[in-house]
Amino acid sequence: MESPAIHSLFRRLANHRFCHHAAPRISSQQIRCKATRSSNANPQRYARPSPSSKAVTTTVESSWQQRTDHFPLDKAEDYKRYPTVTADSLRSRKERPRRVKMLMRDFIEDSLYNPNYGYFSKNVTIFSPGAPFDFNSIKDEPEFQRLLGERYTQFEDKLDVKEYREDRQLWHTPTELFRPFYGEAIARYMVANYKLTLYPYHDLIIYELGAGNGTLMLNILDHIRRTDPDVYSRTKFRILEISSTLAQLQTHQLHATAASRGHLDKVEIINQSVFDWTTYVPDPCFVLAMEVFDNFAHDSIRYDPSQNPETPLQGSVLIDAEGDFYEFYSPTLDPVASRFLRVRDAACQDRSYPHPLRSTPRWMRRLRHALPFAPNLTPPELITSDFHSLPNATPGYNAPVVQTRYQRRTVLVRTPLVQQGYFDILFPTDFGVMEDIYRAVTGRLTRVLTHEDFFTRWADVEGTEMKSGENGMLGLYRNASVMVTV
Repeated sequence: MESPAIHSLFRRLANHRFCHHAAPRISSQQIRCKATRSSNANPQRYARPSPSSKAVTTTVESSWQQRTDHFPLDKAEDYKRYPTVTADSLRSRKERPRRVKMLMRDFIEDSLYNPNYGYFSKNVTIFSPGAPFDFNSIKDEPEFQRLLGERYTQFEDKLDVKEYREDRQLWHTPTELFRPFYGEAIARYMVANYKLTLYPYHDLIIYELGAGNGTLMLNILDHIRRTDPDVYSRTKFRILEISSTLAQLQTHQLHATAASRGHLDKVEIINQSVFDWTTYVPDPCFVLAMEVFDNFAHDSIRYDPSQNPETPLQGSVLIDAEGDFYEFYSPTLDPVASRFLRVRDAACQDRSYPHPLRSTPRWMRRLRHALPFAPNLTPPELITSDFHSLPNATPGYNAPVVQTRYQRRTVLVRTPLVQQGYFDILFPTDFGVMEDIYRAVTGRLTRVLTHEDFFTRWADVEGTEMKSGENGMLGLYRNASVMVTV
């Protein structure tokens, strides 16, 4: 914990007027400004901090502020001069960088996964409710929410005895809330499909991306061993974990738990990002990505309405000497973003999906572009990513929710350009677009179901039904979808 600077950061955050459960609405003039038009050879500047008063030049933590476009500062010369870095090149750094620029996706990846100051590397605790909930004895959903709140308080009280933190980042997953039923449903689906297509010629090999506390793994292995010993004897479970901290936790605690349950010889923990994975796996396998896509790094793409055709521009983040953030947009797309747009255009020709160039006719976009104080680019389109929609997201298409916790309260902000390592940045997934692209790239058929439809088919829904007839596992995640290969 970085104290007292971080204490100062969060106290400023808590005292700021947007530090409530919902952020206030901000006008387009506040969020964007009409910058001087530049040629295609130059990056276009967008979001800037507001120097309404001279900041105290101490640490970036103690002078944190929401980024807006009030009184724009010209950082074009800094943009030309500062070196370009990537999330990979920053992995060995122990302090947050200054006087650099990077693609938006590198900024997000560095904020979430840097080994020394990243959100998932240093600041996340995954809630465990203790004993599984007895849903059949719970009256209704309000009573469940009350019981969940009580367990949250008890869980965090115990953590405070060991180390008190006002800025503890604590969140839960459906795996933890609905165990063992959630993991058992995933196990039923995999075993059924394994028997249809692979058994007995291949082993049941399972990869889980980001295993958290390891609860899903244990629930799956418990269920397979109990219901199908022959399949269990051929099961191998491999965890791919990007966070060194969680990988160490899993290695020490989960190995002990797996050993106590007799699963140790089934489990392998690999401390590596899936994007760094280079080992060819020739055997058929299942890959579980449960609430993983929402925390993938994303690019930010905007379009210039003054161009014909409207030019896609890729977003970069400049971090100046004070540690403040500025957005720049350039018509030069890197190979990853360029390839994605080409593949999406080819794969999704017959699909209508939200897009800044499809929301309004071109003549209307040109008219808006010509108005005084209008933004000089379209709203951002944040590429790819579990949840098909998220409330209280930042402005843009497929835009993220950016949030943190302070004094046990959720704090929402309106930009992803925030203090690295102390904010969760999570994106919705356009499952229709992702399905088309996945099919085009892999040649595999897919199926997208709502969270409710998938678990109605594969889960023991009676186990999570309350006295009122409400079902927590089916009802609480209506904004989530499941995609499976066929």
